[in-house]
Amino acid sequence: MTAGHPPRVLVDATSVPADRGGVGRYVDGLLGALGNMSGSAVDLAVVALRTDTERYARMLPGAEIIAAPAAVAHRPARLAWEQTGLPMLAQQVGARVLHAPFYTCPLRAACPVTVTVHDATFFTEPEHYDKSKRTFFRSAIKTSLRRANRVIVPSKATRDELIRLLDADPTTIDVAYHGVDHTAFHAPTDDEKARVRARLGLGGTQYIAFLGAKEPRKNVPNLIRGWVRAVVDRDDPPALVIAGGQGHDDDIDRAVAEVPPHLRLLRPGYLRYADLPGFLGGALVAAYPSYGEGFGLPILEAMACAAPVLTTPRLSLPEVGGDAVAYTSEAPGQIATDLTALLDDEPRRRSLAKAGFDRAKEFTWESSAEVHVAAWARAAS
Repeated sequence: MTAGHPPRVLVDATSVPADRGGVGRYVDGLLGALGNMSGSAVDLAVVALRTDTERYARMLPGAEIIAAPAAVAHRPARLAWEQTGLPMLAQQVGARVLHAPFYTCPLRAACPVTVTVHDATFFTEPEHYDKSKRTFFRSAIKTSLRRANRVIVPSKATRDELIRLLDADPTTIDVAYHGVDHTAFHAPTDDEKARVRARLGLGGTQYIAFLGAKEPRKNVPNLIRGWVRAVVDRDDPPALVIAGGQGHDDDIDRAVAEVPPHLRLLRPGYLRYADLPGFLGGALVAAYPSYGEGFGLPILEAMACAAPVLTTPRLSLPEVGGDAVAYTSEAPGQIATDLTALLDDEPRRRSLAKAGFDRAKEFTWESSAEVHVAAWARAAS
């Protein structure tokens, strides 16, 4: 590394899914912020799926954007390419640091490697993953902690769990909180709220919102059961709208089957990105009673949309929500009690909405990018 010149960093964005879930929001937010930084801060190259190269070329006009082989769109091929093709590419582009943003990294590379480990829930909540996924990611995290020069995590809770459970070296871990795109996630206008209500066919019915993957760790079945208990005897019961990816939690269908016929539960799947502020900010409550997160991007995005948030105090979630959200437990009975309290207290919902909106301003991708750049500089030196 020449004095006065930043190290060249190759970011592997091939793990970003088309649906722009959590890892997509992270990589897009990070690269967007890096694109806005001074050119003297980082010398960037990005390898991405062919479907993403144009997006990143617009986002990063000063970076070298490389299209990955077409085969890496399939996960097994991508993991194989990560071990062989990616280190070769790092050499070809003259990278001084290789950044892997999603748990796994090459076992052998000619330059220092940094890797993002998003959470430790494969160890703290193993019962919420199927055996193959749990085995794969536990092995990948252990390998990355052993092989990477530096590890980037999105919360102090994740750092502390890696140290406690896996004896990770605290001197090699950097905490870079996620940010939120305050243009995409904002307090919605009345028109934005009305458009989403019309799209969902809600009419004048108020609703409680959930946005996220339908994974067991997200605790959607107990949210459904808690919502039923909270609203079943109300004269005008609010609906529950569960939006986001399909996931793999069979207990959701069992919980849905228990819903009384006079209550409305909607599962619209993915919503358009442009509809998310109206969906979240138009809800009576954005509920996210997770068993634990590495960060908790859905609650931050809901806060940025001025939604009153109900979540759990598990792992990283209090780092994100602070005292600007309401807390409950994972059990349906307590969810019902705390949801009822919010539904019956409009002033508190308004207060939480404002507090969450203000707190969300503290989380920016620019701050996250600065931590990444510092970690890359440490790895290069």
